Amino acid sequence: MKFSIAVHEGPYTHEASDTAYQFVTAALEKGHEIFRVFFYHDGVNNGTRLSTPPQDDRNVIKRWSELAEKHGLDLVVCVAAAQRRGIADADEAKRNGKDADNIAPGFRISGLGQLIEACIQSDRHLTFGD
Repeated sequence: MKFSIAVHEGPYTHEASDTAYQFVTAALEKGHEIFRVFFYHDGVNNGTRLSTPPQDDRNVIKRWSELAEKHGLDLVVCVAAAQRRGIADADEAKRNGKDADNIAPGFRISGLGQLIEACIQSDRHLTFGD
């Protein structure tokens, strides 16, 4: 089965990001396909490389980055939500006159069209968080 996932909560706000990560990991282990993981609203905070959790805490962003690298996942951060929360890749930073970018490895910034495409291309779409 082909899944698309939306994550609407930040990495340390609620369990939504952890639960989405665990679902994606389990689905991949069972041989399912993840078409795309789309981070929206506060979920875009899963895509910043500047988060530094304490050493004894889980590193949610690193988990997502490593999973994307291992399985070739498409991790998309909503551009409008990212701009509101100060998250930018090199192109967005330059376009908006910022002096730095902070997108985590494995993530990319794009628009809501990517979410619509994911829903169309997938057998099932799951949303984690409000």
